Amino acid sequence: MCGIFGLIVKTKTELSSQQAISTINKLYQLSQSRGTESSGLHIQLPKENSAWTLKAAVPATQLTSSQCYQNLFNSVVSQAFSSDKRLVLSPLTLLAHSRLVTNGCAQDLHNNQPVNYQKIRLVHNGIVVNVEQLWKQYPELSRQTEVDSEVVAAILSDNMKRAVDPIQATTKLYQDIEGSASIAWLQDGYPWCILATNTGDIYYYIDSMQGYFLFSSERYILDQAVQTLPKTIEKNSSLIRWLNPNYGLVINIYSLETQLFSLQAPQAFLWPVAEISQPSIQHQDLSDYPLKEDVKVYINRADKTLLRYNASRLKALTRCSRCILPETFPFIVFDHQGVCNYCHHYQLRYPAYDQQQAKKRLMQLLEPYRRANDTPEVLVPFSGGRDSSYGLHVLKTEFNLKIISFTYDWGMVTDLARRNIARLCGKLGVQNILVSADIKKKRENIRKNISAWLKKPILGMVPLFMAGDKHFLQVVNRLKQQTGIKADLWSVNPLENTDFKVGCCNIAPSFSKKRIDALTIQQKIKLISYYGFQFLRNPAYFNRSLVDTFTAFFSYYFEPRNNYLLPFDYLLWKEDTIEQTLIKEYDWELAPDSHSTWRIGDGTAAFYNYIYVTACGFSEFDTFRSNQIREGMLTRDQALQKVLLENQPRLSSLQWYFDTIGIPLHETISKVNQMDLLGLHDK
Repeated sequence: MCGIFGLIVKTKTELSSQQAISTINKLYQLSQSRGTESSGLHIQLPKENSAWTLKAAVPATQLTSSQCYQNLFNSVVSQAFSSDKRLVLSPLTLLAHSRLVTNGCAQDLHNNQPVNYQKIRLVHNGIVVNVEQLWKQYPELSRQTEVDSEVVAAILSDNMKRAVDPIQATTKLYQDIEGSASIAWLQDGYPWCILATNTGDIYYYIDSMQGYFLFSSERYILDQAVQTLPKTIEKNSSLIRWLNPNYGLVINIYSLETQLFSLQAPQAFLWPVAEISQPSIQHQDLSDYPLKEDVKVYINRADKTLLRYNASRLKALTRCSRCILPETFPFIVFDHQGVCNYCHHYQLRYPAYDQQQAKKRLMQLLEPYRRANDTPEVLVPFSGGRDSSYGLHVLKTEFNLKIISFTYDWGMVTDLARRNIARLCGKLGVQNILVSADIKKKRENIRKNISAWLKKPILGMVPLFMAGDKHFLQVVNRLKQQTGIKADLWSVNPLENTDFKVGCCNIAPSFSKKRIDALTIQQKIKLISYYGFQFLRNPAYFNRSLVDTFTAFFSYYFEPRNNYLLPFDYLLWKEDTIEQTLIKEYDWELAPDSHSTWRIGDGTAAFYNYIYVTACGFSEFDTFRSNQIREGMLTRDQALQKVLLENQPRLSSLQWYFDTIGIPLHETISKVNQMDLLGLHDK
């Protein structure tokens, strides 16, 4: 979920202080894409018995430009480098972190990384999902923060106190934790650094002859950083190695000797622990430096009585006699038997064909991307939602693909979704590249667009709230270039057709399209014209979010989609199987305020579905369940009963949404309630 990286330089290495700082800054610059909400570092000079920790609730580039950061490195340079600053005289070890906030507010510096627990210094990428159980399991350990990474450091500290070596301490840790964890840790007084991962989200570069060791969460980041080191004959990308899932690596910080070990079948530690001296490290925590961003927190009080929902009136709407689409649905027409035009034009996604043959066809399509070695074969977008979770499961367990998953976090990926990402990646041993947008700006854009929309609320402009998400197609193409992967596999459920969103823009549906999100050229032109007209009607849309909105539209509708495969075009999508698999095999987390497993990891869904239900009496659930009826997966009565539950307002999700983007819940919902022109929700 975050970016971790590090640098170890041994004594007598020909490396200038400026080259060292340039390498570290390059790692920070590139790792910032994985999280911008806080950053930090820990530097240790064991020969000098000195160590420092600095962390702040700011992006990495802001940290590296701060005076405190500069002062820290001046102090390190004075002790570790020769007088001409061209030779390392004392071994130098650095661990660093660029954070995407999950557990614990970043404004409380104790929640940020590196984590210091007694003599353990640790950086962690991932989420430990059983953190509360672990604190109960170890009552003798003292909890000081909200962040889940603290329990990782605490257990390592406890394990080391029990006279075990770092390999045993690390393997025992991974027996306890659930979720995803790629870590790097040091213990004061011991001459080693330990890396470990259960997902494979660590790459490392070692040149023991020249005296460098670097690691990072992504190969591309590491490859770029290596280029800042002094040129050597050996230096090339072939020296970058992958730390496979469920493996660890011990690095001797004096000699750069390494020992690879399995987290599932531990081996003896090479260096006798009892013979190692443990000097007293003088550790300075510089994190009280006044370097943080002001964050305005908006707290909304939950008011259940404010939300409008009348199931009996919604049930009484005139609906298609075959599916459940209501009379209020855009461009709907009923024939003399009450069957809608959407049913008449529906093309079966899952006709009566041989599923084994369909699966075989998908295998044939994937064959050109197979690779003989450990090189990743496919890129799999992973939101943490139901379909992307099951898709990852199938592609890994049934197709045995070598996968890099990726998540684009634009500020509306919920903590529940992040925990489910951690569950799947941790258990499957799958890498996850998290690309984090400037979340603060993205959320500000949402707030600006909702504030503008409230001046003239119309349904056609609701998708504007989700525009910031649509850059994911640019992201996936960039990641394909960086990783060398040719194919991206999207676990899109073909039954989740939401044509009504463009239908609300007065654009008639296209029943012959081959992809559920596809629009014809004519439809795209009409959509641009519609948005342009609404912007002129409501000048409030001309705000700082405009560039982001504009580029998002072109990303979604015009970004190239090469080697773009949809596995569920070949594999049967079966809701019961999906839910049982995720819950039973991965302890997949459900939302407490929803009757569905769909859209529970998307922070925006509760609000826009409330708008559609309030204004028109239907939501995405109605279109999805109607498609299931047409496919023979549900009866009409079953579907109607489901949507009457699924369309109920989700109070806690709405409250999270409004708190997160900083707008008042009461005033906003009151304005939405005025859109009930049909009297569907009168009480």
